[in-house]
Amino acid sequence: MGFQISTEKTPAGDQPNAIKALVAGVETGHVHQTLLGVTGSGKTFTAANVIQAIQKPTLVIAHNKTLAAQLAQEYRDFFPHNAVHYFVSYYDYYQPEAYMPTSDTYIEKEAMINEEIDRLRHASTQALLTRSDVIIVASVSCIYGLGSPAEYQKVHRKIERGYRTSRTDMLRVLVDLYFERTPADLTPGKFRAVGNTIEIMPINERIIYRLGFSGDSVSAITRIDAVTRAIVDEPDVFFLFPAKHFVTPEDERKVAISDIQLELELQLAHFKREGKLLESERLRRRTEHDLALIREVGYCNGIENYSRHFDRRRPGEAPYTLLSYFPHQSDGTPDFLTVIDESHVTIPQVGGMYAGDRSRKETLIEHGFRLPSALDNRPLNFVEFEERVGQRIYTSATPGKYEYAQAERTQVPMVEQIIRPTGLIDPLIDLRPVTEKGEYPGQIKDFIEEAVRVIGGGARVLTTTLTKKMAEDLAEFLSLRGIKTKYIHSDVDTLERIEILTDFRKGIFDCLVGVNLLREGLDLPEVELVAILDADKEGFLRSPTALIQTIGRAARNVRGRVILYADEMTAALTYAIGETNRRRALQLAYNDAHGITPQTIAKEIRSIADQLRTEHDETVDTLLKVDMALFKENPKQVLTDKRQQMADAVALLDFETAAILRDEIKVLEASLGGVKGKGKRTQRRS
Repeated sequence: MGFQISTEKTPAGDQPNAIKALVAGVETGHVHQTLLGVTGSGKTFTAANVIQAIQKPTLVIAHNKTLAAQLAQEYRDFFPHNAVHYFVSYYDYYQPEAYMPTSDTYIEKEAMINEEIDRLRHASTQALLTRSDVIIVASVSCIYGLGSPAEYQKVHRKIERGYRTSRTDMLRVLVDLYFERTPADLTPGKFRAVGNTIEIMPINERIIYRLGFSGDSVSAITRIDAVTRAIVDEPDVFFLFPAKHFVTPEDERKVAISDIQLELELQLAHFKREGKLLESERLRRRTEHDLALIREVGYCNGIENYSRHFDRRRPGEAPYTLLSYFPHQSDGTPDFLTVIDESHVTIPQVGGMYAGDRSRKETLIEHGFRLPSALDNRPLNFVEFEERVGQRIYTSATPGKYEYAQAERTQVPMVEQIIRPTGLIDPLIDLRPVTEKGEYPGQIKDFIEEAVRVIGGGARVLTTTLTKKMAEDLAEFLSLRGIKTKYIHSDVDTLERIEILTDFRKGIFDCLVGVNLLREGLDLPEVELVAILDADKEGFLRSPTALIQTIGRAARNVRGRVILYADEMTAALTYAIGETNRRRALQLAYNDAHGITPQTIAKEIRSIADQLRTEHDETVDTLLKVDMALFKENPKQVLTDKRQQMADAVALLDFETAAILRDEIKVLEASLGGVKGKGKRTQRRS
């Protein structure tokens, strides 16, 4: 299916001209184009119209997971019949391996993988290999190493009725595809054998495929709802991709092991010549231990550091990444569109990943913790990134030096989108002192007074601080004074950040405090007041770009206004206030000329986190609503009945139903102990 926008919205304001110019640029062959669109001007809708016009798979890159989640939901709303996927780092927590020579401190790699996000990553790559109407919204995780798309696609299996294989051989196939066998609940990437059938849950979805066998062939294929166990349909065929992105055939694994051994011998000889006996022994022990594990179980901790050998790449050659899965022309030229959102932040972020990674690895190699080939387990450098993304559109309200340099070099003018379809104008700016001065009580007291007034009118308040600690302390201080407040910063888990922003829009709390995450791209039309504390503290967080972006958070509400707390007028403040007033004058003139009355953006409150919430959790909540009334009347009897139902389900090997009942029992038991709400049920995505 081709890309087709499904919405009643039509381009308005500056959007029609912007769409026309960008589409013409793509068709002409321009590699670099910039959409300079003010906050709230509908840059995402403009980009969606460009995608519809050029009909090419598209990569949208955002600079953080929260913004990527919001963009993914917007594109899904625009393209409900096309494949829109979310690709970000699957680590909820990540501590990279490192060594600090000054204190002789070695830090082991520590990571916590989010299985739900891993599932979405597989859904992204499989969509790219099987469809052409694909939009992937990604963080900079897209420039980090991923398995070879050729190997990933080569080993996948087409399973159809009559497929010649026995039940025993199929079990071996699943193990070769890195699926894990389990006797319990099926989760993505696992399978179980029950009688003369095999049940499989592919890595990219939460549907069970049941294969029935007759002799040496597959006699039946049934798709089953993983929670209700209801039969969805009986397809004739389905495609089974490996459960891991890194796939290495057995013969290539043996060659890789030989290459690693050879590299080890060369590096040990190098250390011996330099008299580094400690480093030599350390490297020998570690590498030989890793090789023993790889031979026996096919895996070891830190196996990605040997990826160059398994991928059969030359020293220094770029790794495979998500970009490798996008379509390319016969000469290798990328044949897809790249939209770089909030490019003034995303471009520097992409450019900075390589150097930091290399510096850490060089230290590990120098001191015998890793082989030199570990340097090739890395993100793309910026030149490699540029070669692999083809035609691109940078979108930002404040383009950076790179975007201006490309516009000047290519003589392709930036496309401006200053007029908003809603007629909304940039907010009024009020400059107030930080310290107590005359009638002003100081920034915190003054902010509290303003926040109470705005919240009393049913709107929301946003404020930014300079540090994470300040954000946490201010949120606690405001909460103690009766203002429902939460904070958000980079230490808050990905999915929790998304849920906090959704709750903020819903009005579950009224004031959100943040640091840097709140600047770019967050779409919060309920926000009427934005307060920037310590606005005169010059630096990255109070640069002209940062100030304009933060001011823009109030531009989606017709009553939006901004208070800048500053005792001195810095160059950044002068520029930000002047540019905001310039745009405001253009917008007012346009509205007067066209008789437009500004309107607050009306946007449905939805979150990609809702899709990360499993059907399992939703089923548990549904049961709780039904059973809670009976539970209040006779809690012990209800618990007894539930435990018996769980035991009956286990006896029938119906582990999904048993797991649902188990989690419902946990919540009911918690409520007996005085715990309110949903108790301590652990979400599967955590």
